[in-house]
Amino acid sequence: MKVTLWGTRGSLAAAGPETVRYGGNTACVAMEGADGSFLVFDAGTGIRRLGVAVRADVPRIDLLLSHLHMDHIQGLGFFQPLYREGQEVHIWGPSSTTLDLRARLSRYLSPPLFPVRLRELPCRLTLHDVPLAPFTIGGLTIRATLVCHPGPTVGYRVAGDGVSLAFLPDHEPALGIRFIPATDWIS
Repeated sequence: MKVTLWGTRGSLAAAGPETVRYGGNTACVAMEGADGSFLVFDAGTGIRRLGVAVRADVPRIDLLLSHLHMDHIQGLGFFQPLYREGQEVHIWGPSSTTLDLRARLSRYLSPPLFPVRLRELPCRLTLHDVPLAPFTIGGLTIRATLVCHPGPTVGYRVAGDGVSLAFLPDHEPALGIRFIPATDWIS
């Protein structure tokens, strides 16, 4: 399992000498499994650079959104694989009792906020509500759970290739809650 941090800041992207060490982009982490699975966690401003770097021969990209606050989706419209005709892209996000994921993302990816509508993207796009039961992508097992943060918001635990990692970018820890047993890496 290979993990690359493309964005690690919270709330606001920032560029300058004080951000050189850890970077100035908001949340975006890529994970490549040994079987070729390609997962992306959150679509902050770091996803733009990832989109430039990702190889065109990656057959499927799975983007797992923790929640839909602006700092976690503001790079989505600039992710180049979305504009590759035929590229298979799956976007996973927490379910809501009011609107489905497509309707919520369409609010951002449409005029006047963005010139390209979600429905106009040339990739082969599939949207999924994240199940709260374990599910698999390739050889990886993913568990999502609701976390304490305005949202809905989920955290992820991914296991495969003999290791596990957790991605919980925004959460307010609560007493008595246990989600991440023995992971090798946690964000």
